[in-house]
Amino acid sequence: MNVHAIATCTLLALAAVGCGTGSAMRAQGGHGSSTPDPDPSAYDGREPAVVLNGQVSYYSDSLAGNHTANGEIYDPERLTAASRDLPFGSIVRVIRRDTGARVVVRINDRGPFGSRRRILDLSRAAARELGMLKRGVAEVRAEVLKLGKPTKKRRRPYADGLRH
Repeated sequence: MNVHAIATCTLLALAAVGCGTGSAMRAQGGHGSSTPDPDPSAYDGREPAVVLNGQVSYYSDSLAGNHTANGEIYDPERLTAASRDLPFGSIVRVIRRDTGARVVVRINDRGPFGSRRRILDLSRAAARELGMLKRGVAEVRAEVLKLGKPTKKRRRPYADGLRH
């Protein structure tokens, strides 16, 4: 084979792998989200409905492709998060206390299930935006900018540390 044939085969193989991810996820019975990542500029100047203070962590890469609690497939490159209490679809601005870095995420899962000081589990993309990939945990202020629609079944009241 010549160099051009090898390059063409390599590109086609890479394209096939990239295209196959979504169909493999759908074959597992889940679906990716058609909901776009939140646009931070749409929430500029909006006063939070609720403020949470505590720590955030982020999901392990090994969970990519698994179902979230709302039925979506977890995609580490989406700006999503897990909350024990906030309704699915809630939009939250997460601000790192020590650096001021911020990211706007959409709640699509339940957790974190470890320390009660942890108020959210972030996707890898959200953690990257906050610059916390090496550290793994960060102290934050989480501003709930839009509450999602509550489900019929409510597990418990919002976490400690809320301010209205």
